[in-house]
Amino acid sequence: QVQLQESGPGLVKASQTLSLTCTVDGGSITSGYWSWIRQPPGKGLEWMGVIAYDGSTYYSPSLKSRTAISRDTSKNQFSLQLSSVTPEDTAVDYCAKGLTVVEYRGQGTQVAVSS
Repeated sequence: QVQLQESGPGLVKASQTLSLTCTVDGGSITSGYWSWIRQPPGKGLEWMGVIAYDGSTYYSPSLKSRTAISRDTSKNQFSLQLSSVTPEDTAVDYCAKGLTVVEYRGQGTQVAVSS
């Protein structure tokens, strides 16, 4: 059983950079694909990007210019940075194992962007 836990600030000011970390237990981030997904209020899930087993990254075209995903294999963690945030980036952010199919997902963390 793989468990994921998101952590990071719940409130970010507009124009700043949002940073979240996902801690993984029960599975190694050097195997498989590890994604960030978000759900804005009243909207559907939006895939943001992924870091692969070899450290390569892929991003949603709509967010690519503002998104960076990295990892710390010694801590079995991977992280998301979203720069130049606006109130439209307010969402519940999830980390997950999987790319086209989500095998496991964290409980999510609410992120609000204040103007």
